[in-house]
Formats: sequence, structure tokens, C-alpha cells
Amino acid sequence: MSGELLTESTRRRLTGRQADTVRRLTVAAVDEVRETGFEGMTVRNVARRAGVAPATAYTYFSSKNHLITEVFWRRLSALPPIEPGSADRTSTAEARAQVTAVLREIALLVSDEPQLAAACTAAMLGADPDVQELRGRIGLTIRRRLRAALGAHADHKILNALELAYAGALVHAGMGYTSYGETAERLTEIAELIVR
Repeated sequence: MSGELLTESTRRRLTGRQADTVRRLTVAAVDEVRETGFEGMTVRNVARRAGVAPATAYTYFSSKNHLITEVFWRRLSALPPIEPGSADRTSTAEARAQVTAVLREIALLVSDEPQLAAACTAAMLGADPDVQELRGRIGLTIRRRLRAALGAHADHKILNALELAYAGALVHAGMGYTSYGETAERLTEIAELIVR
């Protein structure tokens, strides 16, 4: 992860000390969700767990939706880049394999933490302007990763279908119809149908 991603906030640029505060808040948010679930989580409780004043927490995060969306954004941003040269990929089978890998890694970002996974799904659907900003970044990052994975097969219709499949799968899992692990398997099947 680049230094800029470590210190960049949705709302403003951060000093090293401020970045550490934001990091502590995001770690505390994950711990709070594990313990109380998303419904029981409050920014005030997260602040207490992180050892900061609630007013300080609200300086960085406008809502619990914003805070949890930031957790997802940080995990997504921490993924390694798509392998160099992937944009030159010409084999359909190779593109399909790479797209499958990208979809799986994104679907599995929070899959081992069901409470956090459900919280991320609910939070990212929020109408808060800060959530909307992060949701835009998340969507753009996912699209770029898929485009790089597709290489020469990066047709906008294929990209749109893959994005919609991912978003639908996330909502489906968030509603409890499938686990996030099962979602990764289903996305693999969908990628095989779409990337031909």
C-alpha cells in the first residue's frame, strides 16, 4: 500500500499522528463489530475502544457507515496490484483465470469475518456523502482491477456485466442468502460464463 493510501482520508490529508488515530479507529471498529455486530456499533463506542474522544472520531468519520466503508476501502487498497503485463493478456483462458482471481480476492476480503462482511455490505449502501465518496473509489478500483485482469478482453460490456455480478453477489451475501465464501465460488462460475 502506498504511503498516500495510508494517510489519505475521505475528508482531508492527514499528518502521521492523525493517520495513526484513523488507523486505531478502523481497527477498533472491526473489534467493535466482532463484539456487538453492526447494529450495536456506535462511533462513540469505537472511539472509546480506540482511546480517543468521540469528537475526535467524528472529526474523521461522519457516521458508522463511513467508518466501516473505510475499513473495506483500506482492505481493498491493500491488495497487491494485478501482475505486470496483464494488460497485454490475449488468451481468453488466461483472462478468465485472472478475472476469477480478482473477483475471489475481493469477495474474500472480509469473508472470514461474517459480522464485518455484513456490516460492510450495509454500510456501503448508506447515503452519507462520505460513504458515497468511498463507494465511488471502491467501484473505480474494482473496475480497474477487472480491466487489468481482462487485458485485451476488456470490453466495456464485459466489464459492466462483471461489476453488476459482483455488486449483486455482495448484496445477496449481505442479505444472508449465501456466505461470502459461497459468493466467491458463484462469482467464479459467473466469470466463466461471461469471459469467453
